[in-house]
Amino acid sequence: MKQGYKTILLWILLIVMFISFYFHLFSGSQQQGRAVTFSEFWQAVEQDNVRSVTIKGDEITGEFMRGENRHFRTRALLTDELIRDLKDHRVNVVVEKEEENPFWQSALLSWLPMILLFVIFIFFMRQLQAGGGKAMSFGKSKAKMLTPNAKRVTFADVAGVDEAKEELQEIIEFLKNPKKFSRLGGRIPKG
Repeated sequence: MKQGYKTILLWILLIVMFISFYFHLFSGSQQQGRAVTFSEFWQAVEQDNVRSVTIKGDEITGEFMRGENRHFRTRALLTDELIRDLKDHRVNVVVEKEEENPFWQSALLSWLPMILLFVIFIFFMRQLQAGGGKAMSFGKSKAKMLTPNAKRVTFADVAGVDEAKEELQEIIEFLKNPKKFSRLGGRIPKG
């Protein structure tokens, strides 16, 4: 495998790893269940339709006793009155400590996009310095333009090297009529 392909493959792998890590951090904060308003939640509590709730910070998740989609989530401030009212309606209440994101995790989430852009910027700047503008030259043809008035070199211009003339004449003849040589098993060597 060429060195250029290895470098590109490495960069793609690093970007995919960063993106998957970034989404992994966000996926842990998503809760299951459908979102309901606090009014809908409280109406269900008063109708004795709530089996249990888990309160974590200002987020309440729980399970209805009846209904098609039993799991729900809503937001409300935790007060003593709220817990007392839930207990009066025989709702199983669990209060959990709110998880705090560690400093490194919040710093990584906020700085990761900037670091990624900076690394890509450095990569392109190194490519520009190394190859005289190779970084943005993908898609450009490497073919050279031949102008009709350019000086052409002919066999008459080559003096004293008869072997070179004969070899070039054989190559030209092969290119003009390849069937003649392929019938005899001849082919142009590679390299």
